[in-house]
Amino acid sequence: MAASGSGGSRADNGYSSLPPRRRKGPGALATAYLVIYNVVMTAGWLVIAVGLVRAYLAKGSYHSLYYSIEKPLKFFQTGALLEILHCAFGIVPSSVVLTAFQVMSRVFLTWAVTHSVKELSLSCLCAAMPGCSLLLLSWKIFPLSFIHFPCIQAQVQTEDSVLLFVVAWTITEIIRYSFYTFSLLNHLPYLIKWARYTLFIVLYPMGVSGELLTIYAALPFVRQSGLYSISLPNKYNFSFDYYTFLILVMISYIPIFPQLYFHMLHQRRKVLSHTEEHKKSE
Repeated sequence: MAASGSGGSRADNGYSSLPPRRRKGPGALATAYLVIYNVVMTAGWLVIAVGLVRAYLAKGSYHSLYYSIEKPLKFFQTGALLEILHCAFGIVPSSVVLTAFQVMSRVFLTWAVTHSVKELSLSCLCAAMPGCSLLLLSWKIFPLSFIHFPCIQAQVQTEDSVLLFVVAWTITEIIRYSFYTFSLLNHLPYLIKWARYTLFIVLYPMGVSGELLTIYAALPFVRQSGLYSISLPNKYNFSFDYYTFLILVMISYIPIFPQLYFHMLHQRRKVLSHTEEHKKSE
């Protein structure tokens, strides 16, 4: 689930601009579908970008901007799951495993971390406190600021690290889906190609940093609440510790991030150098 390609490391999904081997492209119907899909996804991420800017101008602060784009972010990031089907059905000649890994890593961070790690309510006390329901009702009606409930914690959505990876994802996806759209139309502007293979140099480390910091911020809540964890004994004789799993996810960034990053640097030299040679030959 690691290193989800926050700055352009996502596989080219069959729309590669590299010239040596000419792949057979999708049929006319598939091409039309892919163009529509990529245009819609480009527009969706543009909506997210505009939403972020408008919210910032309205609030005058970058804190908690996540809530202004939460719904479209979840919708369009989840919509990327279709890319796995594109590969599985052969519409796009790319690795199903690699695409699934990269897409699911972002979907995981969107839903299993950012969405799931929410503020704990007083109801978490009720399991261990007889008569807690009456206490909960009275506190909601007459909240007492001097009473501290250690079970209540801030939502991970308010962390600045969330905005860090959301901004990186947004810029990356606008460029990526634009790149795919113009590649399918056989009319790829150099500026978009340059942006796709250059801006990742900053966006990828930025996105990965935001992802790691967000997972780290979620750890105390996950440990305290037992979110998604399964403890023994149970009838399936199976246990799962989500807290440990998140730590392993963070550790997995160490070997994966450098590989993807240097792979993209290699791709950048290969693609842009060929473009320069092509221009000179003309």
